[in-house]
Amino acid sequence: MNDLIPIVGIVVPVLGLPWLIFHYITQWKKGASITVEDENLLDELHMLARRLEDRMNTIERIVAADSPSFRPSLRDDRDDDLELSRSQTREPMTTRTRRRDH
Repeated sequence: MNDLIPIVGIVVPVLGLPWLIFHYITQWKKGASITVEDENLLDELHMLARRLEDRMNTIERIVAADSPSFRPSLRDDRDDDLELSRSQTREPMTTRTRRRDH
């Protein structure tokens, strides 16, 4: 029995600690991936956003046709998600900060 204690004292840190570390690394990597359900939900939300954008563009065109003073948003109807035709003509955004009076 007394011979078993030093062996356990060596085996546990040498084998147990790396096993514990690799176990949690594996769990962490498994949890970081996107599931098929999440990917389907993202695809569905993307399509919904595209449809809503198309509806907004249609509404803006109708209102612009009725009211000449209406200025539609700077977004164009795009064929590609990455292309913005008016990105060079947009004015730079200015940020205003509001001071708090204590």
